Amino acid sequence: MDGNEHVSFRSRVDKQLDRKEKRYETEQLMKTRRSEEYEALEEVFDRSTLMIIYEFMNRGVIGEIHGVVSAGKESRVYWAKDNEGKELAIKIYLTLSAEFRKGMLPYIEGDPRFKNVKRDTRSLIFTWARKEFRNLEQATRAGVRVPKPFVVRNNVLIMEFIGKDGVSAPLVRVISPKDPAKIYEILLSSLERLYCKAELVHGDLSEYNIMIWKNKPVIFDMSQSVSIHHPMARFLLQRDITNLNRFFNKLGVNVSPNEEVYTKVTGHGKT
Repeated sequence: MDGNEHVSFRSRVDKQLDRKEKRYETEQLMKTRRSEEYEALEEVFDRSTLMIIYEFMNRGVIGEIHGVVSAGKESRVYWAKDNEGKELAIKIYLTLSAEFRKGMLPYIEGDPRFKNVKRDTRSLIFTWARKEFRNLEQATRAGVRVPKPFVVRNNVLIMEFIGKDGVSAPLVRVISPKDPAKIYEILLSSLERLYCKAELVHGDLSEYNIMIWKNKPVIFDMSQSVSIHHPMARFLLQRDITNLNRFFNKLGVNVSPNEEVYTKVTGHGKT
């Protein structure tokens, strides 16, 4: 190959690389930064989800991804770190089953914050992720201890990791609180803040989505939380209160009657 042919060949290669520059740069970045756990992630999630992860890594939101800390039918949570070593939780919402999709709709359609939502699977997943992000934002601003949300894109939500070194804080049902009566009172106060300041009802509160971290409760799993103006808000709040009272009663706490708690949380009856 003479000099002119070499230049021509190189020129054609350069043009091809220019057209695919973004893709190659992203893939090269991931080749140098992915871990064995990330390779496992590739086997589970579709390309669009992976490209969101690539984007967050390019932007420096994610520095490294490690193992799964929670896996369910609707989502998986991965432990990660940002570029400064701060621990993160990456929640990735999975493709919906028909059963879960059916159960999700009442929580979305009755919420005035999410009107005219499309019913196709992809739109519902993205709305569900945005809903949890927004609920966590409102709860955080109201002073309720929840994982602080950082960013959401499509079906990927990045938030504060509650725990240390990739080990999640224990659930209240697993670890026996040193002072269950105090934890109970903090949770009642959290319900009140959630209702009166964030204007939200958790909607699925129980010992299965309350962690104990640094001797205080942290409420999580807020994707199904609804506005207090939702038609199911009263029923959901009463169910949350019933669940709390049932669990803490078993721990020997002298719990308040359900209706008394409801009145306190909502402020109904106050002058």
